[in-house]
Amino acid sequence: MSAALQIGGVTLGERPRVVAAGGDAEVDALAGAHAADLVELRGDLFDDPSVPRVTAALERLAAAGRPVLFTARAAIEGGRAMPEDRRVALYDAALPLVQALDVEITSHALAARLAPRARARGCRLVLSAHDFSRTPPVDELDALVERGRTLGADLVKLATTTETLADVQTLLAVTLARRTTGLVTLGMGPYGPLTRIVLPAAGSLLTYGSVGRPTAPGQLSVAEIRRLFDSLLPA
Repeated sequence: MSAALQIGGVTLGERPRVVAAGGDAEVDALAGAHAADLVELRGDLFDDPSVPRVTAALERLAAAGRPVLFTARAAIEGGRAMPEDRRVALYDAALPLVQALDVEITSHALAARLAPRARARGCRLVLSAHDFSRTPPVDELDALVERGRTLGADLVKLATTTETLADVQTLLAVTLARRTTGLVTLGMGPYGPLTRIVLPAAGSLLTYGSVGRPTAPGQLSVAEIRRLFDSLLPA
């Protein structure tokens, strides 16, 4: 399934794809991030996360020509706090302008609301889980993947804190076991940089890089990731 999955014409599974991530301070850099395959706009990283301001940024990115993924990350999973009705409004406004949405698995009501609307528009739905304290064991990560699938995910993204090589090995085991099911795995923290290369090589479909301030602990820049991919994982 993963080999045929596309986001805005970019085929996933042929080789790891690089996502440039940022907020309002990085919109110009995202628009010019030619080393990235896709760009992710973080609505929660806007100083003023109003619908008009976020919509204008999405339109700017759409004009740059690469597929756009939008998320307004919930505070409980590392985002900047905002009223839930504002977050819902941002997703509603983004849906017609982007090729993918990322919503937390824990935001199950919002995910269930967006899933059929995204499907009707051909917009991919990424359902994600972020753990900033640990890497859960394999059975817990497997349960998250199944929960995401039940909610209608095209892709399930797992981002955990990797403080030891054992944590990396746990993510690696899940990635290898589910490499054909549309999975994205990422490590944050001390071993995060290693996971941004190792997990894509094992079958994680996307890896995320910064074009300014990192959007997660242990995140490499897009330029660093592309250089490593071109050297270690040539097409």
